[in-house]
Amino acid sequence: MRTYEKTHPWIKFGFDLHEAEPRLWLLLGEAASKCEHIAGVPLRPSTAQMLHRLYLAKGALATTAIEGNTLSESEVLQHLDGTLKLPPSKEYLGQEIDNIVAACNLIANRLKGGDDALTFDRILEFNKMVLEKLALEDGVVPGEIRRHSVVVGSVYRGAPPEDCLFLTERLTEWLSGPDFHPRAGFEIASAILKAVVAHVYLAWIHPFGDGNGRTARLAELQILLAAGVPTPAAHLLSNHYNQTRSEYYRQLDLASKSGGDILPFLDYAVQGLVDGLREQVEMILVQVWDVTWRNFVHEHFKDKTSNTESRQKHLALDLSTNVKAVPASKIPDLTPRLARAYANKTTKTVQRDIGVLEKMDLVERTHEGIRAKREMILSFLPWKKQNRA
Repeated sequence: MRTYEKTHPWIKFGFDLHEAEPRLWLLLGEAASKCEHIAGVPLRPSTAQMLHRLYLAKGALATTAIEGNTLSESEVLQHLDGTLKLPPSKEYLGQEIDNIVAACNLIANRLKGGDDALTFDRILEFNKMVLEKLALEDGVVPGEIRRHSVVVGSVYRGAPPEDCLFLTERLTEWLSGPDFHPRAGFEIASAILKAVVAHVYLAWIHPFGDGNGRTARLAELQILLAAGVPTPAAHLLSNHYNQTRSEYYRQLDLASKSGGDILPFLDYAVQGLVDGLREQVEMILVQVWDVTWRNFVHEHFKDKTSNTESRQKHLALDLSTNVKAVPASKIPDLTPRLARAYANKTTKTVQRDIGVLEKMDLVERTHEGIRAKREMILSFLPWKKQNRA
């Protein structure tokens, strides 16, 4: 009998999904569906790049913040742009971000080349990358299995060092085995389960002297991306763990104390993923709505090319950038191009242009002012939601 079987009997490389509540299956179905929708939605390249950059920053920050990184999201974005100047005492915070970003890019590039295997050596490589150029405690060697005992958070002891090599190899074998072979059409749902399980087991085993959490979250990321989860969505689990940090540690603790029942942790993780996906879908719908509305306005002015008609088109487009109605008197100051267009015009011209757009059903007058009727293109949205648009 190995030592871990006495000290960590909950590490048993198995779980029974037949005991899962229907809620978990519903959440997995919603998560898979939303991932497929996000992956297939057409976006402007600039918007897609913005989302990729934003969620890379969120994911890199979340992965490191759980371990104590104190940079803010805006600072991480500045750091990725090369504009953040950190004092010498805080340079290591930027290095932690750089290490995660480098690992994320490596994962993405390998997947593009068809290399999606989560092997024992790859887990070692992830750990080496997350600890690159960081000051470490004695006995910690990046990318090497630890040879000493570790206590996590002053309450949890990692698996016995003499068993860490065996357990990590056993984990990679299990993850690549029949328990995680997806049925056709269920690839994403299966990958979500596999990713969370890999994360939990690496946290339990704690095979390295440092960087175990970051290594686990990179393994989770690779599994999700390999199954076709879109890049922005693949960072959402790390973001969820960071935003609910105390609950994250509580669920990990409960999973071990229950004898290895990880179903509650799965429920916690997948609910957080779904919440993040809902938020992401809303953000993407706003972008799609904007593009569709602008195309709709341009279609109305397709054969209208005079200066007057061009000004009216720009008025309809610029009004749509405001959520609230704009008083007619404020319209000439709404945007620089409207200021130029109405510089030598009277208020009658503004009112006439508004009247033309009203007849085209592109704007409407309210007690607060003039607003673009962007909701008119939401043909199939329930009335209750249309009224809030």
